[in-house]
Amino acid sequence: MIDVIIASYKEPKSTLKAVQTFLRQKTKEEMRVTVVDPFPEVEEFLRSNIKDKRFNFYLDPGEGKSYALNLLFQELAGNENDIFILTDGDVYVSDKTVKSIIEAFKDKKVGCITGKPVPLDSRNEKYGYWAHLFFSGIDKVREYMSKEEKFFECSGYLFAIRKGVIYDFPLETSEDSIIPYLFWKKNYKIKYVPEAEVYVKNPGNWKDWLAQKVRNIKAHENLNKIAPDMPRTKSFFNEIKFGAWFALTYPRSLREFWWTIEAFGARLYLYFRAFKELKSKRKYEDGWRGEATTESTSLEDKS
Repeated sequence: MIDVIIASYKEPKSTLKAVQTFLRQKTKEEMRVTVVDPFPEVEEFLRSNIKDKRFNFYLDPGEGKSYALNLLFQELAGNENDIFILTDGDVYVSDKTVKSIIEAFKDKKVGCITGKPVPLDSRNEKYGYWAHLFFSGIDKVREYMSKEEKFFECSGYLFAIRKGVIYDFPLETSEDSIIPYLFWKKNYKIKYVPEAEVYVKNPGNWKDWLAQKVRNIKAHENLNKIAPDMPRTKSFFNEIKFGAWFALTYPRSLREFWWTIEAFGARLYLYFRAFKELKSKRKYEDGWRGEATTESTSLEDKS
């Protein structure tokens, strides 16, 4: 059984698209798609537009994404030949996603798989360029780590795990960081599957960009307390070590080179801001949209 869990937050139209991209996947495996959302009106909308028996809706109690995932891990539990595919309602996947994930799990030593985020944003705009720059850098690092069979963190936009290995995880950090580590501790490999693409709309302004990235860093810093022996792949020093030269060679024009320089400054300020908030006791809190709404990342059609 393949259980696709789509975590959404009051974005019925974009969530509908996310569900449909899974239901049209070609696979011989039994599959079920569950949307978890805290709003009853989202369930009503989805059920009125989806008649496929493989669709299911779970009304989230409103305690955050990680809390809801823990409940579903236990409720939909299976054996190690079964799969959970985890994604969000404000993204959608390529037609080869399920097939590629199934193929990768044929290696019994693989416990956790991450897909490839692809930005929907235009490279001709600064924040769109930043998305292409950062996603390309992450792609290179994951490709290398996967090939060398080293530990790396997954993408929360799309990753998959074997069932029957873990049934819950700590709520105080991001699921895409701690879950791969729990599998790694059990001697499973983490694998990068770039054929499983997930299409993402990134922040389009400074306020939304900063809010999203600060929350991500605060989630990762909590790992120092939760899993102090976890290999760190997302950190300020690793960004410099693995990303600085790549970033400087990425631009295709003088304008893009200037945007790259601005990106260096933005990342530096980002870490300063995140650590300042952590020092002032503004800790990471599990939630659907985090501590601030990032409207510019939404794919929702408001018409």
